[in-house]
Amino acid sequence: MAEKKEFQRLPLKVVPSNYNVTLTPDLTAFTFTGSETITVEVKEKTRVIAINSADIEIQSVKFNDMTGEIKMDSDTETATFTFPDMLPLGQGTLSLVFTGCLNDKLKGFYRSKYTTPAGEERHGAVTQFEATDARRALPCWDEPACKATFDVTLVVPKNRVALSNMPVISECKTESGLRSVSFARTPIMSTYLLAFVVGEYDFVEGRDSDGVLIRVYTPLGKAEQGTFALEVAKKTLPFYKEYFGVAYTLPKIDLIGIADFAIGAMENWGLVTYRERCLLVDPENSSSVSKQYVALIVGHELAHQWFGNLVTMEWWTHLWLKEGFASFIEYLCVDHCFPEFDIWTQFVNQDLSQALDLDALNNSHPIEVPVGHPAEVDEIFDAISYNKGASVIRMLHSWIGDEAFRKGLNQYLSKFAYKNAFTEDLWDSLAEASGKPVREVLSTWTSQMGFPVLQVSETLEDGHRALTITQSKFCADGKSSESDFQWMVPIDITCATNPLKPFYSTVLSSKSSTISLDGVKAGDWVKLNPGTIGVYRVHYSSTMLDSLIPAVSNMSLPARDRLGLQNDLFALAKAGLSSSVDVLKVAEAYKSENNYTVWSDLASNLSTISLIMQYTDCSPLMDSYNIKLFSDVAARVGWEKKQGESPLDAMLRALVLSMLGHSGHTDTVQEAMSRFEQHISGEKSLDADLRSAVYGTVVKKGDKSHFDNLMKVYETSELSEEKVRVLRVLGYVKDEQQINNVLQFAISDKVRSQDAVSCFAGVATSVLGRQLTWEFVQANWKKLSIMFEKGSLQARLVKISIQDFVNRSIIPEIKEFFKKNPAPAASRVIQQSFENIELNAAMLERDREAIKSYLTKTDL
Repeated sequence: MAEKKEFQRLPLKVVPSNYNVTLTPDLTAFTFTGSETITVEVKEKTRVIAINSADIEIQSVKFNDMTGEIKMDSDTETATFTFPDMLPLGQGTLSLVFTGCLNDKLKGFYRSKYTTPAGEERHGAVTQFEATDARRALPCWDEPACKATFDVTLVVPKNRVALSNMPVISECKTESGLRSVSFARTPIMSTYLLAFVVGEYDFVEGRDSDGVLIRVYTPLGKAEQGTFALEVAKKTLPFYKEYFGVAYTLPKIDLIGIADFAIGAMENWGLVTYRERCLLVDPENSSSVSKQYVALIVGHELAHQWFGNLVTMEWWTHLWLKEGFASFIEYLCVDHCFPEFDIWTQFVNQDLSQALDLDALNNSHPIEVPVGHPAEVDEIFDAISYNKGASVIRMLHSWIGDEAFRKGLNQYLSKFAYKNAFTEDLWDSLAEASGKPVREVLSTWTSQMGFPVLQVSETLEDGHRALTITQSKFCADGKSSESDFQWMVPIDITCATNPLKPFYSTVLSSKSSTISLDGVKAGDWVKLNPGTIGVYRVHYSSTMLDSLIPAVSNMSLPARDRLGLQNDLFALAKAGLSSSVDVLKVAEAYKSENNYTVWSDLASNLSTISLIMQYTDCSPLMDSYNIKLFSDVAARVGWEKKQGESPLDAMLRALVLSMLGHSGHTDTVQEAMSRFEQHISGEKSLDADLRSAVYGTVVKKGDKSHFDNLMKVYETSELSEEKVRVLRVLGYVKDEQQINNVLQFAISDKVRSQDAVSCFAGVATSVLGRQLTWEFVQANWKKLSIMFEKGSLQARLVKISIQDFVNRSIIPEIKEFFKKNPAPAASRVIQQSFENIELNAAMLERDREAIKSYLTKTDL
């Protein structure tokens, strides 16, 4: 067996400045032909040019008029051209002719299947190049620092839409009856941002206040589903221009929904591609959750037009530089466009909480992780690069203030426009704008993995109140870290007198510090991290925690603080640093809670306890507890929409009814069954906001007829959002044969590969379903590994299949399986899942009897 070659970046003796490329896709044979003339600069004497190429056959290569010898290396995904004479220094042209395959792997230049309004099945050709798949469409220098301009021509059937990054500048009919479409030259940019789409689409269009043409492309006959995203984009581009002080630089931007698409969306400059459910909103059948989701993703991808496209990270080590920023900036955008979403409270639940959960594991990684071989890149498209990156930026923004933040961003974007940058370049711009030691403070957050837990206790001596704060690395298993981790922690402190305004701010730069509370009234509660902005957890003394509970009950503590308080407590309990019974006791203080996001985070944490209790005889007691806790808020929100209610009210209704339905609340189950039957019969359409809750309840608590009727909903719906909504709950069935049928259905040709993982996730929510999912994955691994070859999908499949086990005995079996069946894109996820299994098992052993005792006695 040949030894694996050590990865090396391309030699840069010859570098590109422009690609003039023509591609002709064959939508029946699923192949394409291509030719390109690359303008290059020869910087050093050489006879050899090495560029990236994968799954492409190169028929010929010339440098100027000199023919070269071609050598392909599939291991390194490179093509090496050797010429008989030395290449002349300076500018030259590299000309290639090649062919390739329109693959079905959702990467590179690939085919996507769709159905016309007349019911005819057809295929289009689309691209997904990030991180390293442009090389599957054209031989190129496929590294982010090797920027160039692109002149693209697509030769396509005359009745197909052809799109690329720039506007069309000419088109003509070819001798073979095809249409040759040429696009304007792109700005200088990285190869992973190049894009083309060929297919049949409708569109809606508009212009923003600066005259930029915006089009949203949809499946045929569904143009109205693009209207919502169009309105978001029309508001967002001018907002970003004003916020960054830098205008969007292209004359147009297209947003297009792709039927087969592995990830959520991709920020190709001027041609942003989306999974359909991440872009399309149906006026009648889309939920408030989906609208918000679309708004966030549109905001994220448009933020990339500045962060990532205009200024690009130098190498994938700095991936977070674009992803963390876009994940933060998207919330600025949605807060601007839709203040009614209270989106920054949701940030705490959606981004910060997920980041802290993952980053507490021993198998986490720093925000900036060295990347050698590009195959390693897929592993860091995770909650650390995105969610923790965004959370650190949010903390930075709060620390230096909005004015300095915007000034620093403008300086950074202006200085590095059309260039590549390192993390330190951004820190330097923000430091200059703010006058604060940004690099010194923030490097402690990007260069080491993990985050601190702040141990807080209050003392009273001679009438003087004081806080002692001590930092240490928070470990998910509660064990002390042997490494000497230390952070520079921006800290704000509030008290009962003014919960919204800190009375004390500092940067904790040592292990421990004592702070005087002489200015705080006697008896006032004191709380760290107002707004839950800091990327750390807080472990209060029992006395301090008790003093905060009344402020939760009467909601004088702001929503983000109410959320953060119980979220920290749950994490401490799972780590064994507090009791799970304390989580249940404190949860009772939230019975009067009216904030959707607080309830959402609390429900998530209680669901984790419920998952652990599935492996005991007191699972029914946990259901009873959830019913008692959620009944009051369910009575307040009811089943029907109220005049003038906000989207968050609709989302809260769906959440609490789902919790009650899944817990077996009799009235909720009966009402769900009744409404489902009316929906199926056509008597009364089910409100889109209620569908997930109702569908899940009737599958979990109903019979085979309910399941069969829901399958009909899947088969007849043409809306991707509705199909995924059904797929997510099909696995709630209880019968072993039905569960296996659902798993088989998930990998059938009736389910798109990117959606199948949603089906697996639903199955894996029960003890039996979890075991059957793992057995199914093992038995069908060969097919699944081909289906989910795209790294992010493979990692999600593996994570869903194994992470929620509670029995340690399963770990050796999983290890042995993946030893024999390597899953390189999921190797980090596998290790993280082992940790989660250990954490689940430890929590069960430690707290099962105490939880059972408490649940037996409590009456809420």
